[in-house]
Amino acid sequence: MNWNGKLIGAALGMWLGGPVGAALGLVVGHQFDGGEGPRGELGADSAARVHELYFPAVFRVMGHVAKADGRVSEQEIAAARAVMAALRLSPEQVRQAIGFFNEGKQPDFSLDGALAELRPLLRAYPQLAQFFMEIQLQATLAGNGLSARPRARLLRAANYLGLASDDFARLETLMRWRMSGGATAGAGGYAGGYAGGNGGGAGGSAQASADQLRQAYVLLETSAGASDAQVVKAYRRQMSRNHPDKLQANGLPESMLERAKERTQQIQAAYELVRAARGMR
Repeated sequence: MNWNGKLIGAALGMWLGGPVGAALGLVVGHQFDGGEGPRGELGADSAARVHELYFPAVFRVMGHVAKADGRVSEQEIAAARAVMAALRLSPEQVRQAIGFFNEGKQPDFSLDGALAELRPLLRAYPQLAQFFMEIQLQATLAGNGLSARPRARLLRAANYLGLASDDFARLETLMRWRMSGGATAGAGGYAGGYAGGNGGGAGGSAQASADQLRQAYVLLETSAGASDAQVVKAYRRQMSRNHPDKLQANGLPESMLERAKERTQQIQAAYELVRAARGMR
């Protein structure tokens, strides 16, 4: 069974949220701004290894987290199956995914051991580690929720893959917001209300506008206290990290690149929201 890049692309698409809208015109001159540059790119051999390791690890870790409270509930099983359904796995692929999930439930399962080979590859390009943890958070929140023990296992996985505790907290905030309906329309959830710079669009409440603005800052990985120049730098850094060309340089296929455009749409729209709120030109 080859857990290839097409499945990785499908997974990322399900967890990034939102339909593919109008094509985003990316500014090529900014694709490596913000200090990102071309560093951290994976070679062909490493990218192929990511394709091989990524999905077994996803389901093994998912099973391990589901077992954190002592038993796996029907709701947690349903959440795992929802992942499989979203990926449109074949019956054979579902069978193998269930096998990986069950391996993660075993008392002697080693979280560090399951991620040992994947760890150096994802450290070389941490955006893939972030996607990995987004999938885990989505499944856990849709299962029994993020109580202390599941949270501890997820945080350990995130830290082991090179994400700091602050990164994990930011991802949790974003995933909770998306699941609450805050990002139902994907990038349009931002852009639709702010296309004309009118602070939330017709019918949007002041609180909803404040929530959108707060989440826009989270998505850009900056804050309301940042200067305009810092906001621009944060925007360019995020566009660089999520740029489809950069993902392709790490060996990811066309199926993932289209989904990456959805993420860049969200970043672009979040930036436009912040820019309008600040009166930036």
